[in-house]
Amino acid sequence: MSGDSAASKIPAAAVDTAIFAGGCFWCMEPPYDKLDGVLSTTSGYTSGSEVNPTYEQVSAGSTGHTEAVQVVFNPTRVRYDRLLQVFWRNIDPFARNQQFCDVGSQYRSGIYPRNASQKAAAEASLRTVAARFSQPIATEVVAATPFYAAEEYHQDYYTKNPLRYKFYRANCGRDGRLEEIWGDEAGL
Repeated sequence: MSGDSAASKIPAAAVDTAIFAGGCFWCMEPPYDKLDGVLSTTSGYTSGSEVNPTYEQVSAGSTGHTEAVQVVFNPTRVRYDRLLQVFWRNIDPFARNQQFCDVGSQYRSGIYPRNASQKAAAEASLRTVAARFSQPIATEVVAATPFYAAEEYHQDYYTKNPLRYKFYRANCGRDGRLEEIWGDEAGL
């Protein structure tokens, strides 16, 4: 559901944006795309130093960016708190500088609030998750920096290349680890 054609038809007051990093961005689009009130998702890069980084640069780990998904949503239909809940149930919050089979700071998990309200909600959600587990939480909450859309072939990868996507996801061990952490609440 990449792009912003749906968002452009809604009054600006009814549109907001959130940015989340949960490892491979291909795997973070589907849970948001199926939420009522989400208008679009875009895979990309954030929280780094290079302007307009490429996948090759980010993958090399030299830009400081992390793979992320930008979620454009209608806050009258889906609350930011709900987006946070979906985020947590789709990541391994204990993994530092990796998610599942993807290793490196470019796969770190993070929430990148765009304003004070999002920051307060993100920090509250982090405290709630931390209280639930005895292990330390590795997920960062850092103010949003510029978000750069990834190359077109990464957008909606799970719908454009369903067999490759399923193969990658299964071989990466994502679903098994999510079930181990979250049980029935896992975002599968």
